[in-house]
Amino acid sequence: MLIDEVESVIFRAGHGGAGKVSFVPSRNQKGGPDGGNGGRGGDLYIKVSSDLTALNQFSKTKVLAAENGAMGGGNKKSGLDGKDLAITLPMGTLIIDKVNGEEVDLNDLNQYILFCKGGKGGKGNAELANSRNTTPRVAQKGLPGEEKHLKLVLRLIADFGLIGLPNAGKSSLLNELTSANVKVASYPFTTLEANLGVLGSPSTPSGRSGRGRILADIPGLIEGASSGKGLGIKFLKHIEKVGLLLHCISSESEDVLRDYQTIRDEMKKFSLELLKKKEIILLTKTDLVSGDEVKAKSQALKKFKRKILPVSIHDFDSLEKLRNVLAT
Repeated sequence: MLIDEVESVIFRAGHGGAGKVSFVPSRNQKGGPDGGNGGRGGDLYIKVSSDLTALNQFSKTKVLAAENGAMGGGNKKSGLDGKDLAITLPMGTLIIDKVNGEEVDLNDLNQYILFCKGGKGGKGNAELANSRNTTPRVAQKGLPGEEKHLKLVLRLIADFGLIGLPNAGKSSLLNELTSANVKVASYPFTTLEANLGVLGSPSTPSGRSGRGRILADIPGLIEGASSGKGLGIKFLKHIEKVGLLLHCISSESEDVLRDYQTIRDEMKKFSLELLKKKEIILLTKTDLVSGDEVKAKSQALKKFKRKILPVSIHDFDSLEKLRNVLAT
């Protein structure tokens, strides 16, 4: 299962350790103060990964915290600093601060961000001593580390995205073109979440020797998805960063023009930017209708001025043609 949205999670840097109240041992009375400072709280970092399943770590964990600094010791010994924590998030994650609304977009695999600064350790009584107070009997508490309440949203950064109405054959194509094994069935909304596969090179159906290009099977939608019907924006948000859209329309459809326009209308309502993306129309399931019907429907779709490829998972030549187009 791919978790693509985490509604609430807390990232917290380590708390600074408390300073120590301590005095040099003496036979008759207390000697001078020798309490050490507390250790610094660990910093919390974010590193970006190509592992798009990285948000799955939050299925049960709702708080991630760096280590606290240790308390200072006697003989002016400082407490140990807390260990830093690096949290791995997938490339394409949008981090939203639920308190102030600030956003951080993770688009680069080289990103390594200091996200929450650890708290300073408190001063021990040795450092607090001065000419006016030579034997302080108090020490400072450590300071808390930065804490952020966040929402995490994964917007897939895939090379290619399969889009279309339910039962347009997207999942079946993903399985054939890659090594994915996605559930397929003849009823709507079989795919309830985005699925990914690594696209193989031509003549490599399994995808195992491909060049690492990602093909995403994006959940289908119905009219009204942009306002929350069906799978709602769970579909739409995932096509924002896809390089090339593969718009699947079933050859069995009674009105391929309507099917195409339904998807385009929902994209437009969600964001006009989606309409600017490069797109190829795949007329799917061509093995289920006559050749004349495939030609007629392909001809009708030419009004949208898109490249049109008839394809069937049972037609090796059509799959190879699609692979070659995607390889260019």
